[in-house]
Amino acid sequence: MPVKAITPDYHGDFQDTQDKFGDKQLLNICWEKHTMMGWPMCVPLLPDTPFGGLIEQVLPMIYAVHPDFEKIEWDKVEWSTSRGPFTPDMSKTIAENGLRHKQQIRFRTPGLDGHLGGG
Repeated sequence: MPVKAITPDYHGDFQDTQDKFGDKQLLNICWEKHTMMGWPMCVPLLPDTPFGGLIEQVLPMIYAVHPDFEKIEWDKVEWSTSRGPFTPDMSKTIAENGLRHKQQIRFRTPGLDGHLGGG
């Protein structure tokens, strides 16, 4: 739905452009079917963060409280972005994997469908 300004000379500046986050960029992360967690989670990360580091360090800070998190078989996770299915290279950075500021990445964990299967 289009938004119309009250005054014709109104000009708003976006407050979430990458330059406002220093060296970091925002990455929106969504664990599909796990609505116990607010999603997507928006995380500021350095573009040179290895994708493997995202899994080993960042995701546990967000999702470790979920009873399914420790059951994830990372080699079976299905990844996607707004462009469709995505196969990350764990040794490359999030930037080298093509993930840009404010992009959303989703992951699905086959066999884990949310708390008590409620996803």
